[in-house]
Amino acid sequence: MVEKIKELWKKYEEIIVYLIVGGITTVISLTAMFLVNYLAFGNPLHPTAAQNLVLSTSNWTAGVVAAYPMNRIWVFKSKEANWVKEATKFVGSRISTYILDLVVRQIFGFLGVNVYITAVVSAILVTVGNYVLSKLLVFRKK
Repeated sequence: MVEKIKELWKKYEEIIVYLIVGGITTVISLTAMFLVNYLAFGNPLHPTAAQNLVLSTSNWTAGVVAAYPMNRIWVFKSKEANWVKEATKFVGSRISTYILDLVVRQIFGFLGVNVYITAVVSAILVTVGNYVLSKLLVFRKK
């Protein structure tokens, strides 16, 4: 049984750790977003398009700042000496999922979906997109 668990861990370690790191990052970014929503806008359940832009930006910024070091160290175990180049690629790849988040927020806002459901759906889509982009573009094994 222990050997089977070790085998599964070895096979799926990167994905398991990514899900943990992604969960931590999601908590950090959503906390920042809901804090901004509360402090700046009075916590509306259905933010305006302009408010959604501010919420997405605060969510994205907190997420990127938290995610890069955790992904570099624990998920992809990067040994890249030029971390500035790597971080630049990381931020660049995250811009595309920022746009995805904006689109989801605007569409769901137009449909009248509340901010909490929108945040969960967007977080799931963004997390999957971020993993794929990080794996393929940022932390590629040479």
